[in-house]
Amino acid sequence: MEGDDSVKQFYGMSLSGNLDEAVQGLYNPQFIMLLSNATQFEDHVQALERRFPGVPSIGCIGMCYQTKVVENGVGIIAFSDGVSAAANVLEHVSAMPVKYIQRLERDIQTVGGSGRDTVCIDFCAGNDACVLTTIYSVLKQRGISLIGGTGDANKVSANGRVYQDAVAYGIIKNLNGRVKAYKENIYHQMKDYRFIASQTDKSRYLIGALNGQPARQVYQDILHISEQEIETRTFQNPFGKLNGDDICIVSIKEVVGDALTCYRQVNDSDVLVLLQLGDYKAIVKNTVRKIQQDFPRVSAVFSINCLFRYLLFSQNHYMQEYLSEMGVLGNHAGLVGLGEHYNNRFINQSMSCAVFE
Repeated sequence: MEGDDSVKQFYGMSLSGNLDEAVQGLYNPQFIMLLSNATQFEDHVQALERRFPGVPSIGCIGMCYQTKVVENGVGIIAFSDGVSAAANVLEHVSAMPVKYIQRLERDIQTVGGSGRDTVCIDFCAGNDACVLTTIYSVLKQRGISLIGGTGDANKVSANGRVYQDAVAYGIIKNLNGRVKAYKENIYHQMKDYRFIASQTDKSRYLIGALNGQPARQVYQDILHISEQEIETRTFQNPFGKLNGDDICIVSIKEVVGDALTCYRQVNDSDVLVLLQLGDYKAIVKNTVRKIQQDFPRVSAVFSINCLFRYLLFSQNHYMQEYLSEMGVLGNHAGLVGLGEHYNNRFINQSMSCAVFE
């Protein structure tokens, strides 16, 4: 099995947004992901389809990386050899993503995958939590994992067309080995702070009160910080939402009066904890070690890192080192997302990835 029949992950990019440059050296792709910038996204989607007509593809607006981060150009990540794939879109995600669920069911049937060898990768334009519940209800029946992220500007693409208010997805089956999804959390619980959220506003992702006290005041008092420091302090101390024995990270977006708005929904009577940044260098090394134990032979790793992790790592001059650490696994590339998906969970400030044997 050595050598030729493993998945090949192609990564090409252009800092200036030149698509021809980014696809140079890409032959016979079986699945393509386009990571573009807001100005050129539509043009890139069309040009890519002309270049590789009929090849399943999904795309979004976001930064990409392999050995370094491309902030405002274009990146192409593609699989060739050893995969079979289908791509499509669920529309009207803010209202009713479930309306298009037959498309996903059909695509899974076409690809014919199982939990052992198949993964779903999605790029979402919003309403993530609801979208994930919908998609995962289908994937779960087959034990298929999902990883994904939120793109910018409320736009995604699938198979050469641009959609708003939609989620684009690819179902990718590894024909010659396993595939597995992972999630990495660099935060742990701070002391034993526990809060019941109230006065929330779902549509604005707003938390009015924690344990009956104004949310802003509670956060400030615990951390002894000024109101101005709240928005950047979320890098060190986001909230966590308890989800069984798992913690979903909830990033703070901004202060609104005495309330806090977040990057994901919090509902009345949700139980929140306060988190603090752990030894992220050790945690990353540990993730890499775990993947190496699970997969003695890795052919590709596709990851999604949160924008806030990117900013945190960059501020601490660790981003380059991080990409080198992940690069040890073999062929690693990915997307900087505005929110990350792992199975049916919408998470913030995390990393999720798919590893192909």
